[in-house]
Amino acid sequence: MADTPEVKVKKKLVAQLKALGAYYFYPVMGGYGASGVPDVICCYKGRFFGFECKAGTNKPTKLQEINIEAIRKAGGTAIVVNENNVDVIDIYIQAVTDDPAE
Repeated sequence: MADTPEVKVKKKLVAQLKALGAYYFYPVMGGYGASGVPDVICCYKGRFFGFECKAGTNKPTKLQEINIEAIRKAGGTAIVVNENNVDVIDIYIQAVTDDPAE
């Protein structure tokens, strides 16, 4: 079975997170899980990230948008990742977690 375009985005994203040494996981939906939570949750250098992976022109659902906004309001970073930006996510993560005092 071939990877779907969205699965390819997720794999590229996770490869970058692994290379950075970031903590990450895929939230399990269903049962007691909350709907609309981003596809990949990550912590890097004490910062919280939520990544919603999409392919092509797909957009987040209303519930996903609500969760993205809630993460941002709480001080975290929430990003919609697709083929256009997945290759530079590691650069972005490093930029927002760079501490000039280090």
